[in-house]
Amino acid sequence: MSNSLLSGKSALVTGSARRIGREIALALARSGADVAITYRNSRTEAIQTAAEIDSLGCRALAVECDVRSEASVRAAIHSVIGGFGRLDLLVNNAAVFDSSPLEQISLDAWDAVFETNARGPFLVAREALAHLREAEGRIVNIGSLGGMHAWANHAHYCGSKAALHMLTQAMAKAFAPQVSVNCVAPGWIELDGSDEASGARFAARTPMRRNGTAEDVAQAVLFFAAGPKFVTGQILGVDGGLGLV
Repeated sequence: MSNSLLSGKSALVTGSARRIGREIALALARSGADVAITYRNSRTEAIQTAAEIDSLGCRALAVECDVRSEASVRAAIHSVIGGFGRLDLLVNNAAVFDSSPLEQISLDAWDAVFETNARGPFLVAREALAHLREAEGRIVNIGSLGGMHAWANHAHYCGSKAALHMLTQAMAKAFAPQVSVNCVAPGWIELDGSDEASGARFAARTPMRRNGTAEDVAQAVLFFAAGPKFVTGQILGVDGGLGLV
């Protein structure tokens, strides 16, 4: 069911052709926003997601973008403004996840994770900032429980998300008062292709006795997108209490 919480607003969600980003984009559209999605390799899925946004009665754009590249990000922002004329909300969702024992992480693997997970949100936010300030808009970064708790076999991922959490708070100070900046930090989220055995172990450890869904993350993003703008610099765990264990 659609509502008008974000009617007249436009949003950009990076890395949103599929999985969590797709659900965030659709949730924003159901709330009345026009939504631009970016993709790097998932063109077919991006076109399908854009079509679903269109079917909800909102305008959609599918923009190819490599968030690691300054030129690509700049071109993507130009396309979004050209298509919508304004930008009210940026959701920095594009990310990569990798697993490796710390002593076995190569320099290339380390850099690849940080390029997308930390440099990407910085570049997109920087290029979008003038438009967000004009609209007195908002930024929501997608962090991770791994940015708050150390996982031995995910040091580069955890480090990159911890950097994003700190970047969120730095942005909140630097971009105020026109732009609020917050972060949603999911725990274990059930997705197509998730490891069932690992999922069962995490669900058993989680106080809410289940794992999260992409919709849980999207609803948290909606809180920051449409809730009190006075809330800024916050990192919201969406983990069913897993971080308390």
